Amino acid sequence: MKNTRKTTALTALGLAAMMLAGCASASADQGTGKDDLAELRLGYFANVTHAPALVGVSEGLFQDALGDVEVKTEVFNAGPAAIEALSAGAIDATYIGPNPAINTFIQSGGQSANIIAGATSGGAALVVSDEIKTASDLKGATLATPQLGNTQDVALRSWLADEGFETSVSGGGDVNITPTENAQTLTLFQDGEVDGAWVPEPWVSRLVVDAGAKVLIDEKDLWKDGAFPTTVLLVRKDFAKEHPEAVEELLEGHIASVQWLDDNAAEAPAVINGALEDATGKGLSDEVLARALQNVTFTVDPHAETFEKLVSNGLAAGTQKKGAIDGLFDLRALNAQLKDAGQEPVSAAGLGED
Repeated sequence: MKNTRKTTALTALGLAAMMLAGCASASADQGTGKDDLAELRLGYFANVTHAPALVGVSEGLFQDALGDVEVKTEVFNAGPAAIEALSAGAIDATYIGPNPAINTFIQSGGQSANIIAGATSGGAALVVSDEIKTASDLKGATLATPQLGNTQDVALRSWLADEGFETSVSGGGDVNITPTENAQTLTLFQDGEVDGAWVPEPWVSRLVVDAGAKVLIDEKDLWKDGAFPTTVLLVRKDFAKEHPEAVEELLEGHIASVQWLDDNAAEAPAVINGALEDATGKGLSDEVLARALQNVTFTVDPHAETFEKLVSNGLAAGTQKKGAIDGLFDLRALNAQLKDAGQEPVSAAGLGED
């Protein structure tokens, strides 16, 4: 069953209606686990880095795990928009990059949401025009990111600061950063309106294959052993408290999706491409998809050990408030299922429950 609605932003009317529905559901079901829960509203992006979500939806793995609870989905362009919907109660859980997850946790004093699993590691890079040979050539350049404060936006701003460049969240500085939807970034790069972009897959590969860009910085080169989280699974804290059984079943579907990707490497490109076409109306070329999949690893490990550094990056980028992330992770349900399957548990690195 596919219930995907293609949106990058929720209208005020639709958002209000979903908020009212969410409040009514919470009131009726509080403390009952899954009883009488009609639907679970799940967010994700139409990116290769969100392949566990794409597969879980298209192969019916979430729906199989949740049974009578209908899975309804919303497709977003970047993390801040998904967080806005999650905070408003318009969705219950979302696949998302780590920095927006950190932001909502800090801004809410730890009350908004918890990361309950990892999804994807790797698959983000800074791609530029051929005229840019080194970092020093970026002075005066215009670069795109998916959205202000999203994970790639933070990574770019932090890296530029390390290279000695000044940037501003309002534009300008030594390097001008313009948050732009990924599809528009491709067009702007082809038209020479931007000089490059720090984006996730498949947009790295689309810019390289379809637009002649080159990789200047592969983000994996900035992390120990090349491992860094691109996508995690975040659940609204109130929803998890009211419906723990549904969250466990969501995790069951998520684990099944990651395992499916591991077990079906030959079949995965066609399934992912079909899900992308369902979500956006257009699939990827075989060359783009093959290149993108080479750059990502699907894993339930959220790489919690990287999150203190991600906090530092957000502060350096000027997109994040100061605050603690103790308690950000709740990996207990995930590790219980991993234990039952005879697999090794994953760590919260002292930043929550595991």
